[in-house]
Amino acid sequence: MTTEPTGPSFPARLHVLLARSSAQAVVIRRGPSKHVCVIGWDRTRDTFEEGQWLKGRIYERRCDLSPDGRYLIYFAMNGHWGSQTGGSWTAISRAPYLRALVLLGKGDGWHGGGLFTGPSRYWLNDGYGHRVLRDSKQLRRELEHPPQPYYGGECPGVYYHRLLREGWTLREHIKESRMQALTVFEKDLGGGWILRKLAHEEVGAPVGKGCYWDEHELEHAARGVRIACPDWEWAERDGGRLLYASKGCLFRVPRPEKAALELAEAKLLQDFNGMRFVARPAPYRD
Repeated sequence: MTTEPTGPSFPARLHVLLARSSAQAVVIRRGPSKHVCVIGWDRTRDTFEEGQWLKGRIYERRCDLSPDGRYLIYFAMNGHWGSQTGGSWTAISRAPYLRALVLLGKGDGWHGGGLFTGPSRYWLNDGYGHRVLRDSKQLRRELEHPPQPYYGGECPGVYYHRLLREGWTLREHIKESRMQALTVFEKDLGGGWILRKLAHEEVGAPVGKGCYWDEHELEHAARGVRIACPDWEWAERDGGRLLYASKGCLFRVPRPEKAALELAEAKLLQDFNGMRFVARPAPYRD
């Protein structure tokens, strides 16, 4: 059964996790605000498989995909405070589905989620409060060596380490006020071009943004060219191409080393705006 969204109309919000040692990926699609869907993406063929929906929120910056793309760790909240999970939880599932192989009840919005340290090993962003509700012999939690340095317990504490692992360089952290900060990451695209990620942390973010949100820009310092890309909410170099998400759509730029020339020819890979909630069971039990 499908349902229509209510409230103000915004494009779907997208965040993407790329597997490090395979051509698999997942797209986390949010919209309307209390509906989220996980979508499998085969980057070799650029085909997409709709996984499961959740009536609630998945905190995409506290998520990770295993190196082979098989497992997804995520932190979610549905606000059902009297439920077994306490209204929020960390889970590990088979991507692109959400049925938990490992289920850890949380009950609040602090910490949660984690990072994969191997194909079946993970670090839990614990802090306090996680309760084991379901476990799996297929997956093993790393109890030592939390990632350093410490960027806080919430989204940056997972997300920034994921960016660093994926080859981004942290250039600077700008504390603009007590409630507002900006962290700047860069990645080399080749041909003198740099992709810059501007990661915002703020209270009172622009309409349609969360307290953590990203924008991007491209720069060729030798040519004195800088291209602002404020609508790119996610962007990454994937081998010989540049990928970015904007206004609910996913695009591919074939030759990132010639970014300024190729942006006008960016290929639309998928428009996710027309999707509607569908109750769909996972095709597995454990």
